[in-house]
Amino acid sequence: MRTPLLLACTLFFASSIGSVHAAETIVSQKDKKFSIAALKVKVGDTVTFRNDDPYFHNIFSLSEVQAFDLGSFPKGDSKKIMFTKEGKVEVECAIHPDMKLVIDVAK
Repeated sequence: MRTPLLLACTLFFASSIGSVHAAETIVSQKDKKFSIAALKVKVGDTVTFRNDDPYFHNIFSLSEVQAFDLGSFPKGDSKKIMFTKEGKVEVECAIHPDMKLVIDVAK
């Protein structure tokens, strides 16, 4: 006969096996720079780009792994992108070409 505690633990463990939580990372844009130059994430993770500069930024990538263009956005706004494939993603700002970030996406 199973005890209620054993049954509860078994149900908790079984329900938590399938629940994998994706991570969210915030990358700030300040002084025409990304807050970091390199980032490691996993497939399914989300990166939020937050504009802390007094001018617009336009974050994009032409990488084969995952190309995207988040469009222009002003101070105080942020844009998100979820990474769906593993590999190296080079990120830049279309307005400030010296802004560069490399995201390494792993399984």
